[in-house]
Amino acid sequence: MPHLLVFDSGIGGLGVVAPLRQVLPDARLTYLADNGFYPYGEKPDDVLIERILAVIGAGIAQVRPDAVVIACNTASTIALAALRARFALPLIGCVPPIKPAAAASRSRHIGLLATAATTRRPYLQDLVEKFAGGCAVHSLGKPVLADMAEQKFRGTAVDMAALQAAVAPLFEAAPEIDAVAIGCTHYTSLLPEFSALYPGISWFDPAPAVARQAQRMTAGLGADGGPQTFLTTALMPDDELMARLVAAHGFAGVKILDQENCVAEPDRLN
Repeated sequence: MPHLLVFDSGIGGLGVVAPLRQVLPDARLTYLADNGFYPYGEKPDDVLIERILAVIGAGIAQVRPDAVVIACNTASTIALAALRARFALPLIGCVPPIKPAAAASRSRHIGLLATAATTRRPYLQDLVEKFAGGCAVHSLGKPVLADMAEQKFRGTAVDMAALQAAVAPLFEAAPEIDAVAIGCTHYTSLLPEFSALYPGISWFDPAPAVARQAQRMTAGLGADGGPQTFLTTALMPDDELMARLVAAHGFAGVKILDQENCVAEPDRLN
């Protein structure tokens, strides 16, 4: 079974880890969180591309995976082409599930919850043109949602009033929406709260499709049976808590990535 490097700006990609383990139960997973540069959503494109190439390059050099899963919509929509041009191993991206949301919608109005950067990129417009013809697509980018997901992971209860205030503008602008595509893997962990607030809406998570694509693209690749490791790009003030939490997700402790080749400096730590 393959050794997969699973990359995200923070803990959002853990929503992809769960379905990966379902379809590839014997795979070795190394998780790489660029928490030293989190959040990605509001940073300039050129800075992000440079950073993503450097961090993933350092991760590939350090752990020598068989393939890389870009479990981050922002990174996938902005840097996947550049990554594929630089690295020869299989790279599996994560894109908003516009296609299934459009197929499920009866009103022909679908929503997209994503980072502001994802909502404005040409990649998204291509998805809409290919898979959501005849649908009106209403997008909302709210950085606070990723922060809520990070805090929920650390055990903080989700403030439902604040969550509703963040999401409500989507439905106020288009009350006809009956299906919503989740366009940020961080938001996957908030799906129970979204469903509780809006029980009549169909919510679509990108993670299962990413796992299935990884299964297809890594068929026949072998791993060395090494440890399941969680790498970060910066020290965290709650390292002991994080070590316990990632252990519950099957990872043997938290380690710092060797960032010798990472060129962009963080402007915020978790």
